[in-house]
Amino acid sequence: MVKKEEADGVSLWERLERPAAAPRTSLTPRRIAEVAIGIADRDGFGAVTMRKIAAELGVAPMAAYRHVDGKDELWALMVDRVSAELDPGEGEEALDWRETLRAHARRTRASILRHPWLAQLPAPLFAITPARMAGAERQLAALDGLGLDDDTMMAAFRTVSSYVHGATQSEVSLRQYMREQGWESGDETRRGLAPQMSYLLGTGRYPVYLRYTRTAARKDDAEWTFETGLECVLDGVAGLVERGGR
Repeated sequence: MVKKEEADGVSLWERLERPAAAPRTSLTPRRIAEVAIGIADRDGFGAVTMRKIAAELGVAPMAAYRHVDGKDELWALMVDRVSAELDPGEGEEALDWRETLRAHARRTRASILRHPWLAQLPAPLFAITPARMAGAERQLAALDGLGLDDDTMMAAFRTVSSYVHGATQSEVSLRQYMREQGWESGDETRRGLAPQMSYLLGTGRYPVYLRYTRTAARKDDAEWTFETGLECVLDGVAGLVERGGR
């Protein structure tokens, strides 16, 4: 199928911002995205198909294709709709750069945990949508004027973003693995993995890791782990700012 971008030379987002003709139906790209997100939240990303979306909307599958040209555009609409949830509204412009990035990081983690299918999307970090661009702009604007050149500023922003997505995707993957194995707690998970772990730690090659398993008090505190890692990354950005980007 020829993509609409190739057919008329414009992107999905430009098409959506064109003045709309008088609607003949209540079917819209936004409504399609909302239904697709509902299916993904309920049944998982793999359950999202145009046929299922059309069935829930009460339309023929081809009616949906008049608005969305295949999975790539559907994914983009879903990501954009979910990313719009990260808009802080009024008030955040008063925060300093660190608080702005920290607040966005926390909202992003919460969003991925609400919509775990985001962790299954192909290359979600590279989905270019208006809402994602708006989030990036807010964070870049917070870093602007701190003495970082544009390349360093972008690298700092991307480093924080990569940490947030990577850490939260790992958290989602662990939850999914635990469900598949029937484990309901960290203790059950450790018991399930004990045969492998016990042998490796018993070799004496990993003394620091062994000490961690015996003394760590926050093994199952995912929020504390995320927040601590985030502070490590933000401290790195703060060091760049203090050195003037060098």
